[in-house]
Amino acid sequence: MLTESYFVSVTGQPLANNTAISKDAGIYEHMLHPSHSTTNTFKKSSAPRNGLAVSDTHIFAAQEDKATVHVYSRGKCNQEASITFPERIQSVALQDDVLFLGSQEGRLIIWEICTGRQVTTPACHVQAVTCIVATPYHLLTGSDDSNVHVWSIPRLLELDSTVEHEPQETLSNHRAAITSLVVGQSVNLDTNICVSGSKDKSCIVWNYQLGIPLRTLLFPSFPLCLALDPCARAIYASSEDGSLYAIDLFAEKVLLGPQSMEESSTAVQVSSAFGATPQDAGPASCMALNYDGTILISGHPQGQVLRWDLSSRADSTELTNLNASVTNITFVSPLPASRPTKPVAVVRPFLGSRTYNFTAQLDSDIVEETKFAKKLKTKGVPNDVLEQALLAFQAPVRDDQGLGSKEVEELWEVINEQRALQKKTLQRYIEARTGGA
Repeated sequence: MLTESYFVSVTGQPLANNTAISKDAGIYEHMLHPSHSTTNTFKKSSAPRNGLAVSDTHIFAAQEDKATVHVYSRGKCNQEASITFPERIQSVALQDDVLFLGSQEGRLIIWEICTGRQVTTPACHVQAVTCIVATPYHLLTGSDDSNVHVWSIPRLLELDSTVEHEPQETLSNHRAAITSLVVGQSVNLDTNICVSGSKDKSCIVWNYQLGIPLRTLLFPSFPLCLALDPCARAIYASSEDGSLYAIDLFAEKVLLGPQSMEESSTAVQVSSAFGATPQDAGPASCMALNYDGTILISGHPQGQVLRWDLSSRADSTELTNLNASVTNITFVSPLPASRPTKPVAVVRPFLGSRTYNFTAQLDSDIVEETKFAKKLKTKGVPNDVLEQALLAFQAPVRDDQGLGSKEVEELWEVINEQRALQKKTLQRYIEARTGGA
């Protein structure tokens, strides 16, 4: 049966004397489907907002007001390591086997967890890096200095130590601190968007590779956290006053693309909320969408974790109360992508030049898969079959009809000759037999 899980982190002291909840538990693993339950807990952690990252094998949690990241093994359900960095860590993001960390001093720290290689950029932000999001090719960092930097991941991982690490683009339309940052997973130059929220009471939709603002959204109060639909069709925002907003980018009034009736410079006022958080819970400090984008999970300062059904837009239901301020919610995909290797244990970071060894476990056979095995694991029609079909449609039409007709005529001539010869032979045989009688 297909299951769907998510991780929740909390920070601070317990809000009440609740003996049903472990006092030193800082990270919880919950199963959303088929029935909600708590499957694992990880102790001794106090992660700030945007300070949690989860892979198939490990959990990385920055620690509140510390230069420390706790690493937990998902398989063993225990703390594997405690890594100390030169500066306090404010935010983390994971892409494949590389952990990106934003520091209090505005630097970006890159840690390759399978080799231990560590790279530190100059202080490109003048204040703390409060949020980081990653795609396969780009990294985006938001800061209290109101700017969003776009980085090229291949350039950040360049082995040449003389390469200068500078942002590829700087998105600088906001006038106050960045509170949240979300990005779509498209790699197309025209459809890859990110959304930044700020204390200036606005959200801006960007084409981050080109550095172009596509639409500005204005709110009654500033957005605390954002969530982006898996297909980048809608934006969900939680504001300081406890309201929850849903902005459909491609509704009757299209906000993006060539079908939009307004110029991209025209700001859109967002006033109608689809829901409001209970007063005893407080405004949502973090949000996350499930795999198919039908359920929104929100975490709150008073410990509540609420579920919102986006198809019916009904009132929220409380899934659990963790008795501490909820800071992060992260879903893990129920259909993770297959990878040839996986890290069994992280390699501690080392700053400096040396020879690095890649330490990981082979997660697949070295022998190449058969065609049948590839088709069995492929979702939908395999790419090579689609490519062959497209090439067949694009190939010029061959004039085979005339050639076949000519061959048929020649074949009939041979058949008729054989029939005539057979008839003539039979007639001679009859004549010879009659004459002999």
